[in-house]
Parts: sequence; structure tokens; C-alpha cells
Amino acid sequence: MRTTGDRIRHAISFEIVGLIIVTPLGGWFFSLPIHDIGIVALVSATIATLWNYAYNLLFDHAMLRLAGDVRKSPAIRVVHAVFFEIGLLLVLLPFIAWYLGVGVLQALMMDVSFALFYMVYAFVFNWVYDLVFPLPAATPAPQETGARR
Repeated sequence: MRTTGDRIRHAISFEIVGLIIVTPLGGWFFSLPIHDIGIVALVSATIATLWNYAYNLLFDHAMLRLAGDVRKSPAIRVVHAVFFEIGLLLVLLPFIAWYLGVGVLQALMMDVSFALFYMVYAFVFNWVYDLVFPLPAATPAPQETGARR
């Protein structure tokens, strides 16, 4: 599994690169001032960073328990990204509606748009991150010899 420092580096770099990409794109796509999208993106990134750390830790522990390994196949990466975004969407929807002064349906459309962007971005970012910072070599669990003392 990854170390705490590695998880922190992952979460922070994920959000910084995401902010650099999503803020100008969101302002352009939704025809909103970049400042407003920037505030929404910054608050969202802060919440997402905390969620990212906790979610990845829980997901890895679940994988380790269920599969005995934390390496993710492409299919598991898709599941990982989808569940991450669903959890984040539930938290961010009220904030987006309130801050931008829009209805819940419009905030949902904006949040879903961001979630779709981040789902693709998360898939690519995490894959590249794993290539640049590979998991440490797995240490095999001690084998039971069957002999009882």
C-alpha cells in the first residue's frame, strides 16, 4: 500500500492540476465569471482533497481485504472513479447552488458536468501517477507451514 506522504502528494497534485484545467474551462463552458468558477472550484477542490485522501485509503483497504492486493485493473479504476464522484456530488451540490445562486437543477447539471470531467481526469491522472510513482513491490505474506507448536 502507499505511504501517508505518497497519499498526500497524490491528493494535492491531483487537485492542483485539476484546478488549472477546470477553472478556465468551467468559466467558458458555463459563461460565468472565472472568479465565480474559481471560488467554486477552489472550495470544491479543498473538499475533494479531503475526500480523495479518505476515499482512496478506504478503497485500498477494501481491495486489500477483498482481493488481497491494491493494484487496480482498468475496470476497477472505472468503478473507483464513479464511486468517488458520486460521493463528492452529494456533498458539493448544495454548495454550488447556494454560492452561484442557481436552482438545484442547474447546480446538478453543473456538478454532473464537473463530475464527468473529473471522472475522465481521475482515470488518466491516477494511471499516470501509478506509472510515475509505482507501488512498492509487494511483500508476500508469510506462508503457514502447517506445523503446530
